[in-house]
Amino acid sequence: MHYRFDFAALEEYWPDFLSGALTTLQMTAVATVLGLVIGILCAIGRRSPRAWLSGLCGAYVEAVRNTPYLIQIFFIFFGLSSIGVRLPVLAAAILTLVINVGAYTGEIVRAGMDTIPAGQVEAAESLGLSRAQIYWDIILRPALERVYPALTSQFVLMMLASSITSQISAEELTAVANNITSITFRSFETYIVVAFLYLALAVLLKLAFWGLAQALFPRRRRLGTPL
Repeated sequence: MHYRFDFAALEEYWPDFLSGALTTLQMTAVATVLGLVIGILCAIGRRSPRAWLSGLCGAYVEAVRNTPYLIQIFFIFFGLSSIGVRLPVLAAAILTLVINVGAYTGEIVRAGMDTIPAGQVEAAESLGLSRAQIYWDIILRPALERVYPALTSQFVLMMLASSITSQISAEELTAVANNITSITFRSFETYIVVAFLYLALAVLLKLAFWGLAQALFPRRRRLGTPL
């Protein structure tokens, strides 16, 4: 078998590659912020003494974590359109990412909250702190600090999973690669380039999250704890 690599055939498509990578980053940024908010609310809901709220959040988490992401995006894009709810492709892709990562983030944050000793909460209550102050200063912030590495890994995995949105023609990196392959017929070279671009995006995200951690968690930085 003799195969001649021809990366020169892809040179004119570099703007398309970069446009797809930018769309991937934009989708990831929006889904990260909204998914984190939903995850925090879900974690608080699962710890609620109200059985209906805890059960509702638990049902959401289990439904998302035990179904394929591809089925979820088909349900949002094709399923809703069949009952008259038609979403733009990019909106459907981002909504599915948010719903998916929100469930996983919720479990990660809940695990962090469960590590907070009950004695700290009781001490805060004895000092007269409000419920909101206790959740923010005593439970949530330390919990996020402890699970931050797991959270960032989940967000990077979400960025990689965004390639599945190409199945509904979202113009992210994988969809762009598919289009270029259909034009140039250089699939081997195209997907090598895409693999390196995803690797670069993953490294970029990890660096961004590391820089954010330096600002958010100065105590860990002073102690030399890995972030």
